[in-house]
Amino acid sequence: MNPSDANVLVTGGAGLVGSHLAASLLDRGATVHVADDLSKGTRDRVPDGAEFVEADLTDPGDVARAVTDDLDIVFHFAAYTDTNYDDDRALFEDNTGMTYNVLERIREVGVDRFAFTSSSTVYGEAPRPTPEDYAPMEPISVYGSAKLADEALISTFAHSYGVQSWVFRFANIVGPHQRGNVIPDFIEKLDADPAALEILGDGRQEKSYMHVSECVDAIQHVVETADDDLNTYNLGTRTTTSVTRIADIVSEELGVDPEYQYTGGDRGWTGDVPKMRLSIEKLSALGWEPSIESDEAVRRSARELIDEIVD
Repeated sequence: MNPSDANVLVTGGAGLVGSHLAASLLDRGATVHVADDLSKGTRDRVPDGAEFVEADLTDPGDVARAVTDDLDIVFHFAAYTDTNYDDDRALFEDNTGMTYNVLERIREVGVDRFAFTSSSTVYGEAPRPTPEDYAPMEPISVYGSAKLADEALISTFAHSYGVQSWVFRFANIVGPHQRGNVIPDFIEKLDADPAALEILGDGRQEKSYMHVSECVDAIQHVVETADDDLNTYNLGTRTTTSVTRIADIVSEELGVDPEYQYTGGDRGWTGDVPKMRLSIEKLSALGWEPSIESDEAVRRSARELIDEIVD
């Protein structure tokens, strides 16, 4: 389908990827609605021209207000992360509950297209680069487990209830307005104390970082081009960046030279996958290639976030 001339809903549209997708779709001529509970994003991130409804998608009543029968497609990007919860059970139940509520509602009102942001965390500690058909899927975090459960629900609705679906397994997406991630974390720490920087783990964790502008471009290309009942694609870059290299880039952009202080161990936190790079051969075969490598995505994001964070 072509989302640029569609009536679309973006859940989580005040967040990083959702707000950028909503803005891109508006620029291309779509009618855009945004639903968000503003627990992570802010109202000013919702682009001008989008109709906004404040909605808690764990509440079926709020979902009913947001998901209407005149929509052509729902982009379900709302999700909570580990940083939002101390309670693993609540994290799992709220994320999977939101997805089930939205799927149940679109089936009820007859919307038959659905796009979803999944995560590289569904693979667990898999060989790199990891293709979409890698098995067995063994996530090591509750967040990754919830995303995999979401994917199972989406598969059911795609194959049994006629809801054509696109599932995007993200690498680390970075860019303006982001918070609660390594880049803004380093900026905030160095703004407070430019002489020292605490780095979780040993700094050798190495992952693929994709700039949000490329992420939303790839999403739209896949939705326009892939036409199976269920379409699952990795989104990322062919290159990776280590945590220490991110610290170097952020320090360079801030013009500081801190002493690095590592907390130790090969993970930054419980459930952290130390090494991650997704195969994007399937995406490439569909005619889309990233133009910004991982290091450059980190640097570009650092510059954008420094402008937002540092006085």
